[in-house]
Amino acid sequence: MSDGTVLVTGATGFLGRAVVSGLEARSRPVRAAVRHDPGPGAVAVGDMSRETDWSEALRDVDTVVHCAARAHVLKETATDPLTQFRAVNVDATEALARQAVQAGVRRLVFISSIGVNGAETHGRPFRYDDPPHPHSPYALSKHEAEQGLTRIAAGTGLQVVVIRPPLIIGPDPKGNLATLNRLIARGVPLPFGLATNNRRDLVSRDVLVDLIETVIDHPAAAGQTFLVSDGAAISTRVLLERMAATQGRSLTLLPVPPALLTLPLKLMGRSAMASQLFGDLEVDIAYTRETLGWAP
Repeated sequence: MSDGTVLVTGATGFLGRAVVSGLEARSRPVRAAVRHDPGPGAVAVGDMSRETDWSEALRDVDTVVHCAARAHVLKETATDPLTQFRAVNVDATEALARQAVQAGVRRLVFISSIGVNGAETHGRPFRYDDPPHPHSPYALSKHEAEQGLTRIAAGTGLQVVVIRPPLIIGPDPKGNLATLNRLIARGVPLPFGLATNNRRDLVSRDVLVDLIETVIDHPAAAGQTFLVSDGAAISTRVLLERMAATQGRSLTLLPVPPALLTLPLKLMGRSAMASQLFGDLEVDIAYTRETLGWAP
């Protein structure tokens, strides 16, 4: 096991700050990369692009955990979203990896997305070795970043580890989950009482952090792609019930057939939301368990 410094990018984000806290709890030397206003133990790198100078952040670093990314945008305003995603998630990631090689970094852990596998499963869970089928500009940019990192690793010896999480859950969630959380807090009745038959794998933030901490040093992790989840798929209704329970709130669920909600969402251009609410997304983490001797 190495005891070298770990650089965490996106260190003020939902996942990044938990990674920093987890490493600090293990007394691992950690450096936080942030965009602006660095505090103790942090380095400001500005906005991520292919021009970002990572030299100060990478000084004496053993491992990079790359959490920073342009994530899903609920209200997209860019005229060409894919170009925007590529600029941050592909170009900036490859620039970081090349500078990491020059700085003598041993390993780079890349937080990708289960969206690289696809949007939904149909009777068979996603596996780590399935052919990629990215379903959105965000997922496509993550897939292209994985490919770029593989090329850099092949030419330099940098050890790259890819992790593809599904929806990450935890305190202060983001995106559509945050919207649902607010509606539950306000006591708004939700039309998902019959959303009981879909099966979706999620990953708790603490579980994902534990896996990240494992692959930083595990000798079998280099060059691998790992899927991760909490290990038990649940329906949308069960998810909402658990969210309400964490708030100590009662939950009113109206018995609306999912088919009556799916069509309007699709007509409004919200097919992805319909898939997330009523479709299946199951993840097979057997390879992760077996390769690393790890369990959520």
